[in-house]
Amino acid sequence: MKITREVKTAILVISSILLCFWGYTFLKGKNLFDNSRKFYVVYDNVEGLAPSAAVTINGLTVGKINTITIQENTGKLLVEIQMNNDFPIAKSSTASIYEPGFIGGKQIAITPNFEDKNYAESGDYLQPEVKLGLTASLEKNLAPIQEKLDKLLLNADAMITNINNVLDANTQANLKKTIAELNTTMTNFSAVSGDLKKITSENKEKLGSMVANLDKTTGNFAKISEDLEKAKLGATVENLEKTLANVNKLMADMESGKGTMGKLMKDEAMYNNLTKASKEIELLLQDLRLHPTRYVNVSLFGKKEKPYVAPTTATEQPKK
Repeated sequence: MKITREVKTAILVISSILLCFWGYTFLKGKNLFDNSRKFYVVYDNVEGLAPSAAVTINGLTVGKINTITIQENTGKLLVEIQMNNDFPIAKSSTASIYEPGFIGGKQIAITPNFEDKNYAESGDYLQPEVKLGLTASLEKNLAPIQEKLDKLLLNADAMITNINNVLDANTQANLKKTIAELNTTMTNFSAVSGDLKKITSENKEKLGSMVANLDKTTGNFAKISEDLEKAKLGATVENLEKTLANVNKLMADMESGKGTMGKLMKDEAMYNNLTKASKEIELLLQDLRLHPTRYVNVSLFGKKEKPYVAPTTATEQPKK
């Protein structure tokens, strides 16, 4: 069968159109004859992540990023991942954006969930996760340190300002004067220390004798303490306490009117009788002194006894 020129031209045009379409899609990162799987992940932020970035599992590159598009309704970013193998991945597996080093862009690491047997198929969504890179982690750790450093610098600046305000010209002069006086004091102290050392060296024997006497005195005190212990001071104190208790009892009895002394102190009639008896004895002795002949009568001629007359006062004198 003979093919006409028009058919050949049509076949050539259709082939050219298909070849151009395939080339265009290939340049955009799509391969029409590719049977790889496609997975999608939604992120809030994909800073540093670019299309054609590698996708890894435990460090092994298993795919790449096809496209990154923004969703109109939510403003979130939809990332399309192309997987070039048939490794089973569960739907609960996470796709983490991470930074492999200081040089190069970010990548996506898939962490499979081997406990989940609900495997994802092409077109399913994976769980998003963003790990801080070295730069971001360092920046996060340095941020509070920088804030504290700023506060420290502000406090240091305020302290230096206060010091400058305190250390005015007058204060500086006083400080210099104080340092000079302190230097003089230290010089005098050094001289006194030298004199003290000289006195100590000159009186070394006397100091030794004083220490020996102090040791002897300490020994004497120890001996006195031992003697007091042997003298049964505790028993003596106990007897003294008993004696004081008896005295207290005696005083209590006297205060309550018991016994002779108590009755003498408390019984008014007995006191009055003793006072009266004392008065009568006094009058008797006074009369005996004034009229001894009434009580001692020695007469050779039988002289009559004078009648007794009671003395009126203690100071009455005899009649001549």
